[in-house]
Amino acid sequence: MVPRGETYSMNPGRGFSDEVLDVLKNRSKGIRVRAGTGKHRFIGIWFVIVADRIFARSWSVKPDGWYRTFLKEPRGAIQVGKAEIAVRAAHTRSKRLKDAVDRAYLEKYNSGYEVRYAKDLTREKSKATTVEFVPYRDG
Repeated sequence: MVPRGETYSMNPGRGFSDEVLDVLKNRSKGIRVRAGTGKHRFIGIWFVIVADRIFARSWSVKPDGWYRTFLKEPRGAIQVGKAEIAVRAAHTRSKRLKDAVDRAYLEKYNSGYEVRYAKDLTREKSKATTVEFVPYRDG
């Protein structure tokens, strides 16, 4: 596993670096995300990686939850190790991509209590909340 560090490099114009993706691929459960640029706290959410891209869905779709905050203000951050990486949440519309995200959730979260929630995350209510986290760079 890649050591936890203070900073990670980004691949210019491509997305997250291989180093960041390697760290995330080795995490079995969730990622910590902060929606918006206000004084929101980091919370843990389930995520998947499809084609070296990071996706997440809201399970509860609460009015004041992370997903709705990203709808209002698509900028935020994820924590990878000790590093905080600025991201933009891009809403995913592609049926093909959403189907791939379905498969990734069912494959990754496949034991015990996880199965119920993974199945819920593939239902239309949650599927409609599919977002991709993309590195955010000013300029």
